[in-house]
Amino acid sequence: MAKRRQTSAHKKTKYIFVTGGVVSSLGKGIAAASLGRLLKACGVRVTMMKLDPYINVDAGTMNPYQHGEVYVTEDGAEADLDLGHYERFIDVDMGRLNNSTTGQIYHSVITKERRGDYLGATVQVIPHITAEIKERIHKVAQLGDGYDVLIVEVGGTVGDIESLPFLEAIRQIGLENGPNGCLFLHVTLIPYLTTTGEVKTKPTQHSVKELREIGIQPDLLLCRTEHPLEQKVREKIALFCSVGREDVFEARNVETVYELPLELHKQGLGKRVLKRFGMRAGEPDLREWQQLVERIKHPSRTVTIAVCGKYIEVRDSYKSIIEAFVHAGAFHDSRVELRWIEAEDFEKQSAAELLTGCAGVLVPGGFGTRGLEGKLSAVHYARMNPLPFLGLCLGLQVAVIEYARNVCGLKKANSREFAASTRVPVIDYMPEQRGIRHKGATMRLGSYPCFLKRGSLAHRVFGGDAITERHRHRFEVNNEYRDVLEANGLQISGVWPEGNLVEIIELPDHPWFLAVQFHPELKSRLTRPHPLFRDFVGACLEQTGQTTSAPAPRKRVRVEAS
Repeated sequence: MAKRRQTSAHKKTKYIFVTGGVVSSLGKGIAAASLGRLLKACGVRVTMMKLDPYINVDAGTMNPYQHGEVYVTEDGAEADLDLGHYERFIDVDMGRLNNSTTGQIYHSVITKERRGDYLGATVQVIPHITAEIKERIHKVAQLGDGYDVLIVEVGGTVGDIESLPFLEAIRQIGLENGPNGCLFLHVTLIPYLTTTGEVKTKPTQHSVKELREIGIQPDLLLCRTEHPLEQKVREKIALFCSVGREDVFEARNVETVYELPLELHKQGLGKRVLKRFGMRAGEPDLREWQQLVERIKHPSRTVTIAVCGKYIEVRDSYKSIIEAFVHAGAFHDSRVELRWIEAEDFEKQSAAELLTGCAGVLVPGGFGTRGLEGKLSAVHYARMNPLPFLGLCLGLQVAVIEYARNVCGLKKANSREFAASTRVPVIDYMPEQRGIRHKGATMRLGSYPCFLKRGSLAHRVFGGDAITERHRHRFEVNNEYRDVLEANGLQISGVWPEGNLVEIIELPDHPWFLAVQFHPELKSRLTRPHPLFRDFVGACLEQTGQTTSAPAPRKRVRVEAS
């Protein structure tokens, strides 16, 4: 984590607090990230933070079916997936301080109380819990050389019991910083009744009323709506919610989430925020962003890639993978259509049938034995046909098991994760992971270096000798089997030298077969697609006979603000 400033810099930082009302899953994270993109495009130094009301210390132990993917930061925090949105939109690395949970807050306060830090005082939600929340917010503002603006998203919806301490804390920060130093942006729903053909503002009114009862008057409203808000509707919202008409913005559904910053710019949201803060900034440069959005919306070609996973019923479980394919597709002026295949389906149906029409196969990370045989079948088909293949984390381990069984003659090869008593553990616990009983934050987490073998596919993809990538795993390729794997043609092209751990494998005699122990999807950005996804999509396009050269820049489109 970057070094903090030694001055009281948080007093100069402007705060934007993003809250939500009426229903959950309104897209607060995307809205907050879009505003961050607008401000950054104006030259404003901006970072972001998520306050999560759940009592879990972090997202690391949560079921993907309930919570979606666990986003891992450079410094090894297992965080809410919204941090992925933040990084992809504003291209600033988040860290463990950028995500605070109720569990973390209470754990810290109780630890201080046990230490005697409160000098015998009765420890209460106000002021002790709220003070801890405020301290964490200020710490994020002070990171590095400090930020002009810190955007803080409060999880949950107004009215949730769990969110009340966070809302009280940001109310206090609002009082301490005044209207020129703090803004409250409330994201709310404007439903449309098809029977009467009209939008209804009452849910928004009640949501704002609830927020005001807590002591927070929103400064800006961002209304999720399926239909444009007519002027009289905006005026009604402004009147009953005590905001100016110019402070009511709409967020309609867009073809791609990356279009939202452009739509909000057209409405003048960025300018309005800067004016409310009394900040001077240049006109936002959104030309490259606009070009990429145009490629996403109107690609010149299409390619289909299969994703063989075990959590495919909940797409958010693979959110960063989905977005990495969007980024790579935009680079190649292509639409990447993902065919989601439940791993267990390969145990019921042939891989040839399931993968018909697919130009490549990706096997993502995961935990547990369910779907293992199906993933092995998908890897085997990609290796034998041959079809471009990319394995991520568990995807590498499955590829090694498949190769050991079918090429090296180790028919009983397995992982100790799936068969603790296996006699051929080609995948085994990392040494420091043996004996660990606690699940939370005990895996190999965060960014580690990897050195690449010259002349390998990995070296060509990354264009250098060394990389750093983010990890989240307990198991690794067992070094006792490296000689037999390599003797049978498997190339180990990336290694972490300090621990002598296998990071990348590939097949030199295959058009494009590569698997990695890390999670490259976490570092992909719209303006900088990850090299692995970029070149994997390129290989899949070649598989279909389509050109893979990067498209020439489109004519720049000027994005006008209202």
